[in-house]
Amino acid sequence: MPQPTDSPLKLFASLIADQQRKLLERTAKAENVTVDQLKAELAYRWEGWRARQAQCEPAGEPWTFWIILAGRGWGKTLTGAEWVRKKALLHPGCRIALVAPTVADGRDTMVEGETGLLSVLRESELRGGNRDDAWNRSMGELFLANGSRFKVFSSEKPNRLRGPQHHYAWCDEASSWEDASDGNVLETTWSNMLLGLRLGDAPQCLVTTTPKPNRLTKDILATTAPRVIVHRPTWDNLDNLAGTFYEHVIAEFKGTRAGLQELEARLLEDVEGALWTAKRLDECRVGTHPQLDRIVVGVDPNITSGVAANDAGIIVAGRSNHHRKAYVLADRTTSGGPLAWAQAAVAAYHNFEADLIVAEANQGGEMVQITLRTVDRNVPVKLVHASRGKRTRAEPIAALYGASPGDEVAGGVAKPTDVFHVGAFPELEVEMTTWVPSDESPDRMDALVWALNDLMVAAGGVRGFTKRSSDTEPVTIRGDLRLVGSQYVDKT
Repeated sequence: MPQPTDSPLKLFASLIADQQRKLLERTAKAENVTVDQLKAELAYRWEGWRARQAQCEPAGEPWTFWIILAGRGWGKTLTGAEWVRKKALLHPGCRIALVAPTVADGRDTMVEGETGLLSVLRESELRGGNRDDAWNRSMGELFLANGSRFKVFSSEKPNRLRGPQHHYAWCDEASSWEDASDGNVLETTWSNMLLGLRLGDAPQCLVTTTPKPNRLTKDILATTAPRVIVHRPTWDNLDNLAGTFYEHVIAEFKGTRAGLQELEARLLEDVEGALWTAKRLDECRVGTHPQLDRIVVGVDPNITSGVAANDAGIIVAGRSNHHRKAYVLADRTTSGGPLAWAQAAVAAYHNFEADLIVAEANQGGEMVQITLRTVDRNVPVKLVHASRGKRTRAEPIAALYGASPGDEVAGGVAKPTDVFHVGAFPELEVEMTTWVPSDESPDRMDALVWALNDLMVAAGGVRGFTKRSSDTEPVTIRGDLRLVGSQYVDKT
């Protein structure tokens, strides 16, 4: 029986050859074209042929926002490209904004990608009848023969959206925009786009994103303007994904919190009792880092292999002595047995020209060091032992991030942070924002704790911290720490 996730094309493909031939002949006759002309037309026909029901423009009541929350690989890009193509062809001379997290995302995915705009437009629809005359890559502008124009914008430079006016906008991966943590306040990418969406009788905006629990995502969903929200999982589109995608990707993440967000497109809220919040991690996110004086690879190893084995957490982080800040650089966490994680850790050590690999030795003991040395006998390894409880290990590291759950933030301004994330690390950040001290500590988070402990509060090191309270007197931290009130002191 046909399913809502089936496209007419999929249903057609399920027919036997004779049924397909008869259907094509009947349809060609009804449309007054030849069968060959119909076949050529169907290659570009989206709604009513290649699109699934959820990918078709909402009918019925007028809407201003069409919000698609969908998992990775669902077909968001193709849906967006087909929608703006349709609008550009139906309304000659219209202006359409293509808004992406970065300029590269807009250019490489929204326009030039395998399912981007150039893949769905016929050459005859392009200005000059060819790509070279229609697409100005350096300017991020695409022109059609009928005078319609697409322009790429990015959250890297929100002010570029000040001034330009548009009939339509396609906002891709809005939850991952650089200023998503600021929501819809003035001078953000979203507000500037919205204030320019003022041409024509009924401007419209399509948002395609895998949702993240930040302010912009919540503000978009809370809009009072007429809207249609579509919420779909990755597996709607399995027929169009690689045959091994389910086995190697979906099966691994399905049922996990990362899978709920990245595959099922669920908006995950902060967990009560967690030491980090998604909002705070967004506030600690940067695009680049200064010169680093020390780089380490934190490793939370596993000692078994096989399907039931935990992942081995591998996190790369560095410290700038001048800024007295730490920067999380990469998540190289891997599955597999000891040899697999040792190879990944050593590769990260060389890739980032690190100074040291810091590995937990509670499981495996000296075998951890032997395994690493089997891959590279010259790699420097520091073994650390978890002599304290998970909470006591994690809380000093959480404190480095500044504001913690329950902290009062004066005037809405977050407290300063000693740790920045260079880019986004979805799996790590899900672990950080969902772990509570009563649970088993997850692999990536443990590796992060070991890396940052070595960089910022390592044994023998002394540095000043501000109390996470109204008292701003510096608290000295030295050696192996434990929490006493609002201060961290040597456990001895």
